[in-house]
Amino acid sequence: MTIQGKVTLKSGKEFSIERFHPWIFSGAIQTLDGQVIDGCWVEVKSAKNKVLGFGHYQNGSIAVRLLSFGDTAPNEIFWKGKLQQAFHLRNSTRLPSLQTNAFRLIHGEGDGLPGLIIDWYDGVAIMQAHSAGMHEDRRNITQALQDLFGEKLKAVYYKSQSTLPGKVRDAQQDEYLFGLGVVPHVVVEHENKFLIDWEEGQKTGFFLDQRENRKLLGNFSFEKKVLNTFCYTGGFSVYALQADATLVHSVDASEKAIALTRKNIELNGFDANIHTCYAADTFDFLKDKQDEYDVIILDPPAFAKHRDARHQAVRGYQRLNAEAMRVIKPGGIIFTFSCSQVVDRQLFYDTIVSAAIQAKRQIKVLHHLTQPADHPVSIFHPEGEYLKGLVLFVE
Repeated sequence: MTIQGKVTLKSGKEFSIERFHPWIFSGAIQTLDGQVIDGCWVEVKSAKNKVLGFGHYQNGSIAVRLLSFGDTAPNEIFWKGKLQQAFHLRNSTRLPSLQTNAFRLIHGEGDGLPGLIIDWYDGVAIMQAHSAGMHEDRRNITQALQDLFGEKLKAVYYKSQSTLPGKVRDAQQDEYLFGLGVVPHVVVEHENKFLIDWEEGQKTGFFLDQRENRKLLGNFSFEKKVLNTFCYTGGFSVYALQADATLVHSVDASEKAIALTRKNIELNGFDANIHTCYAADTFDFLKDKQDEYDVIILDPPAFAKHRDARHQAVRGYQRLNAEAMRVIKPGGIIFTFSCSQVVDRQLFYDTIVSAAIQAKRQIKVLHHLTQPADHPVSIFHPEGEYLKGLVLFVE
């Protein structure tokens, strides 16, 4: 591990670092010394010359992402040690298992590795870098994965072309850093089967963060008519059918998503007569569906990816939820979610209250939902909580 430069903070700017927050903003920096370039490792010191930690430098608002706190510099076993820690955490939650062999191995700041995501799909690791530093260290991380998993690791696919910053992104293509993977690739989640295509699919190929929420849906789906909107690969639809729903409709604006949903329904051997796919806009689809469904899932993509879009996102969530509340059967259940990090839990809740007022329906909250344990949130970095959900009973 080569430390190329030194970052010295302004007086008083060390307090958040001493509380283990991993971000250093550019405005907190007094001086840069050495060969400090995007993606390099730097030592971080306080104004009083105390070593606070080590991390990746990147020109921008978040100038340093700390990967190590204290005065001991990372060594050659740093990456393997971090991966071992993360894998031990997953093992403590019984991942992987015979019932579930797909999970998130590294969740950025939640695992002390800001800028890095690694999802595990039964022997294939999908790596996604969100910082120049993780991009520079991608081959060291790949080697650490090989050291940790040995023959269990079949391939490492680097899918970062859409997530890297600026010039780094322009020069990078998605590629295999180790081995070769065959897509689509079948994994199991709570004994349900899913086809994963990390090369063409969204994100790393599947939304692992909804695993436990999909399982919970099964408790509400027995002998019910279920509508799964923004269905993507049909995850919620498969769980509803597994729980003996009498009818399931899957809706997504993407023809590709609908094709994947159909394949997953077929893969699990469900009766095609009780499941139908629709390639349609959800808002348009809901217009004439009064009292057709007992259960509705609202799991849209992030309506806001930055603060400037937050107001418009809130309006979108309000409109979507009000429409679902309007059309659902009396006594119906709504699973509603937001994965927009800039829409916090309280704002999302308040938005759902506004939707209920607009729909003029009595609503009860049955569950508050979030991301599962393999998407951990550091208590010192609450920004890491992004998935918010509610299970609603509509009178």
